[in-house]
Amino acid sequence: MPDTTVHPTSIGSAPRDSQGQDLLNRATETAHGAVDRFADKAGPAVQKLESGMAQANAVLHDQAHHMRELSDEWANSARDTVRQHPLTSVLLALAAGALIARASR
Repeated sequence: MPDTTVHPTSIGSAPRDSQGQDLLNRATETAHGAVDRFADKAGPAVQKLESGMAQANAVLHDQAHHMRELSDEWANSARDTVRQHPLTSVLLALAAGALIARASR
């Protein structure tokens, strides 16, 4: 037996559906507008951030290169000192070893 009862929600539902659709359309348009405004404002900020990151990367690369050069200079200087004063270098190494051994006890 088919259901022939009338539900209160089904009476006059066509105008409500139309109003609901209009409301949904307005909400969608508003959301699209907000997203577009956000994208317009975020675009330059992202470009500025990318530029800053590129500059920071370049500076860090230069600093790393400088530190490698400085490390090489110190190593060469230490080698030259040991070659010029081998006995003094051995005595200093023994003294440093003795101090480290005493401090670690």
